[in-house]
Amino acid sequence: MTIVAESIILPERRSTAGRLSDFFWRHPHVLLAILLGPPLLWLGLVYLGSLFALLLQSFFSIDEFSGLINYEFTLATYRQLLTNANLDIILRTVTMAALVTLVSAVIAFPIAYYAARYARGKWKALFYLAVMLPLWSSYLVKVYAWKLILAKEGILTWFFEKLNLLWLLDAWLALPLVGGNSLSVSYTGTFIVFVYVWMPFMILPIQAALERVPQNLIEASSDLGGTPAQTFRYVLFPLALPGIVAGSIFTFSLTLGDYIIPQIVGSSRLFIGQAVYAQQGTAGNIPLAAAFTVVPIVIMGAYLWMAKRMGAFDAL
Repeated sequence: MTIVAESIILPERRSTAGRLSDFFWRHPHVLLAILLGPPLLWLGLVYLGSLFALLLQSFFSIDEFSGLINYEFTLATYRQLLTNANLDIILRTVTMAALVTLVSAVIAFPIAYYAARYARGKWKALFYLAVMLPLWSSYLVKVYAWKLILAKEGILTWFFEKLNLLWLLDAWLALPLVGGNSLSVSYTGTFIVFVYVWMPFMILPIQAALERVPQNLIEASSDLGGTPAQTFRYVLFPLALPGIVAGSIFTFSLTLGDYIIPQIVGSSRLFIGQAVYAQQGTAGNIPLAAAFTVVPIVIMGAYLWMAKRMGAFDAL
């Protein structure tokens, strides 16, 4: 009966293309396998395969005399990773990523709130244009532009000088951890560039989450006597939190693995990305470079697990 019904609905065609189309119509799972097979194969072999090879390399070691890789299973490389110098690199990178994420969220929230609640028509289009426009320019061009802005002879120093606040900038640069000869060779400069470059990745998820917040909930809070601070704390912030966490996935992970910004704008102290670049390049210590790359993978794995529990993926 089913075969008869199918022949009535879709009569059999004689051409090869027609028969092939009929076959895929009757067997949609085959079509799905053909469409998803190549990208899943690419993901499995190239992406997951490279991660597995990277993890495997981290269990090898370097012979101290010959400098060659010793292909014997050992934890010596991870013991080397846990030395004070390498732990300092990890702590420095994680701290920078956390601060960049926190400040980006604080700056992005009012911008995203205005776009979600008040921007309409052409103003919303201008908002998206302003947020997305920096992403259209070259990453390196933006970093080098900020290096010139933050240099001792740059426009930011000139601006402080015109406001007679050069003493304030000099006092900040004299601080031991965040200072330096100029902003372009300090952790402060690295932090500023990180926040600027990753800001769009924080604004857009927050804006998407805020647009899902019903306006009547905010009005109900006001009608029940809630102050603006109480409305933000108990109504708006909890509902926007998935968007904040979703944005933090981008800002935290991108800061954690970036090595170009600290290389161009920053001090001589290394971040994880720079350590990986130095170990696999100059030093030729592939196992230690692989062990360094495992650190952000583990951190982001735990972070994504927590973000998923908080519903962050619903705001992406």
